Amino acid sequence: METVDEMVGASPAISAVFDLVRKMAKTEMPVLITGETGTGKELTAQAIHERSLRKRGPFVPINCGAIPETLLESELFGHERGAFTGAVQQKKGKLEAADGGTLFLDEVGDLLPALQVKLLRFLQKGTFERVGGQETLHVDARVLAATNVDLKKAIDKNLFREDLYYRLGVLHIHLPPLRDRGEDTLLMAMVFLKQAAVTYRKPIRGYTPQAVGVLRSYSWPGNVRELSNRVRRAVVMADGMEITPHDLDLAGEEPQPVDSLDSLREAHRRIEMELLVKAISLHRGNMTRMARDLKVSRSTLYRKLRAYGLEKFVPTATPLSFGSRTKSKKSKKISPQESGGGISRELTPVDLSLEPAHRIPQSV
Repeated sequence: METVDEMVGASPAISAVFDLVRKMAKTEMPVLITGETGTGKELTAQAIHERSLRKRGPFVPINCGAIPETLLESELFGHERGAFTGAVQQKKGKLEAADGGTLFLDEVGDLLPALQVKLLRFLQKGTFERVGGQETLHVDARVLAATNVDLKKAIDKNLFREDLYYRLGVLHIHLPPLRDRGEDTLLMAMVFLKQAAVTYRKPIRGYTPQAVGVLRSYSWPGNVRELSNRVRRAVVMADGMEITPHDLDLAGEEPQPVDSLDSLREAHRRIEMELLVKAISLHRGNMTRMARDLKVSRSTLYRKLRAYGLEKFVPTATPLSFGSRTKSKKSKKISPQESGGGISRELTPVDLSLEPAHRIPQSV
């Protein structure tokens, strides 16, 4: 299980994305990130930047779809004094601000044809001019771009340049929708719950079984962004110690039966992961109670948590807990104070904090 800022995952789909992030971070090539709205395209771009040789340089995002067309060229490339009405002084654009670092172009499919030409020239030669300027400028910036539209269809409609598409898409990452990521939904729901509970100072313990059911079965058209927003809302609205479907505003959503058949291996993995996540949420990481309810030994529970990458969600399952196979002649009992709380930390909420991107291992 890995984390990239708010991107959390143990599923094969997101594990493949993390692998691509590590590989692409080592290059200077442009990267095109595609996926539905809310799948984490900017977070992915940040993860690439944080693992690259440019990590000490700036990461400069610009949303090409959120800036009026008349201002976008100036925002991206800058302008000279007097270039247009209101240009009372010279202004450097986002491209110059990204010198030595990374420029992230979100919703790149919304660029006007004229701006596509200027961007293509920069990608080819590393040069450009400010609006209203004659001086050719050179900037050392890596370009990462993202879009939720089908650029190939846009090319067919003459809305996007084919040569720019191939220049931007030298390397390509497609982010899977949340509905295709299986158990990742519950993992992220736990992380978002912990963050929101701390922010709003509410002692929320976890999710009711009914809430877990709707979290698992809901289609999440807004993907990770929708999940994050619904969990934050639920923490604010909750009256009890557990989040309910009503708190999530999903009270009308009934768990839907799955029509397609999983392989036995996938079904086993999904059910086992779901039970472990439920146990962590219900017992707030208390290993003794988790093992009791799951009817397994503590050693088996440790092994399962590590196999699914869930040990970091349980503060008592430290590397020391997994231990060495070497047996000592004498065993010393360690008090809760000496062990940092050990198994007896029943009143301490499970620590679901995320590691900063730069602390995530560069290789597996």
